[in-house]
Amino acid sequence: MKRILQLLAVVVVAALAYLLFWPVPITPVAWTPPAAPALEGVYAANDKLKAVQRFGVGVGVGPEGIAVDAAGRIYAGYVDGRIVMFSYNGTSYQEIGQSEGRPLGIAFGPHGGLVVADAYKGLLHFGSGTTPAVLATAADGVPFALADDVTNTRLDKNLYFTDAAAYPLDQVLYEFVEHKGTGRLLQYNTDSKETKVLMKGLLFANGVTVGPDDAYVLVNETAAYRVMRYWLKGEKAGTGEVFIDNLPGLPDNISYNPQNRRFWLALYAPRSAALDELADKPAWIKKLVLRLPRFVQPAPAHKAWVLGLDENGKVIANLQHDAKDAYGPITSVREHGPWLLFGSLEADSLARLPLNQVFEGSPPPPANWQRLKPSPHHFKPPRVGEESELRAEDEREKQ
Repeated sequence: MKRILQLLAVVVVAALAYLLFWPVPITPVAWTPPAAPALEGVYAANDKLKAVQRFGVGVGVGPEGIAVDAAGRIYAGYVDGRIVMFSYNGTSYQEIGQSEGRPLGIAFGPHGGLVVADAYKGLLHFGSGTTPAVLATAADGVPFALADDVTNTRLDKNLYFTDAAAYPLDQVLYEFVEHKGTGRLLQYNTDSKETKVLMKGLLFANGVTVGPDDAYVLVNETAAYRVMRYWLKGEKAGTGEVFIDNLPGLPDNISYNPQNRRFWLALYAPRSAALDELADKPAWIKKLVLRLPRFVQPAPAHKAWVLGLDENGKVIANLQHDAKDAYGPITSVREHGPWLLFGSLEADSLARLPLNQVFEGSPPPPANWQRLKPSPHHFKPPRVGEESELRAEDEREKQ
């Protein structure tokens, strides 16, 4: 019995030593977050996202960022590195590339092709082949730790993207607990091949989108619960300001619809009371929390949540669904035609919602849209030399 007690004492001492002294690569900063806004008024709870229609089931996991071309085809990157294109009606898909990393943000290149912000590989470009060209992996001599989102301009040859933090994807909690602000907003010029740092010190620089007339860029500061605006033109060019502050959740990706002149903001999860409570605590307590097993560390709640914003940062739409089976976490949202289209970092599908369920008077979805099968057909283009054989086979079948 004495020996057992001695062993237990050694285990307890070792555990305490680990919790108190094991090295953690952060230097936490104390801060006081604003009180989370009440879920009332423009943030009132609702179940408007309960009616989303899922599609692309079985194609892969984690279509975090999505892009939609003029023909309505949807592009997404998955956790296994594949870049996939869905048909406009979601009934078929085609694999068009492989990043061999973790593709997150996705946009169209000014000279064609797709541009991808890959968490491990940096800023990539998919042209005519299935293997990407690397556009950038560092800025100002500092390598990217977590390339997160990318957006294209409409009037020039610039791309805007984020390096979220100084920590990789599997250590994102470090940035939230440390709260030093190591994220960056960057610009890549596709003609000069030059990468510039526009903003630094951002508290987890996440989603980006270009506003009307390419006048400014919006960038989400997830760990600060706000969206920042960086001016590209006009008297304020080169300066930043708050676009919308003290959000009720963690802002992820953001997009802009120029036809209806509104922004769509994906909230990854509601604010975490435990994380806010930790914000002003001494550094040793914050380090201790990061030494705890992951299942007891602060974790985001599962909830589907999207906000629509006007060009002044005013909330004009609030879409939620708080349930275990809710589609989420929603990390990206795009408005295209009669649809709102959604992507998720963790879900096994994409999702969509008719826009006329959000704004009365919007164009209705196509007839029989509810009949879409969740699992689409996998279209494989014929290999070189096979097309003539396929045409000959078709002719023989007709005869």
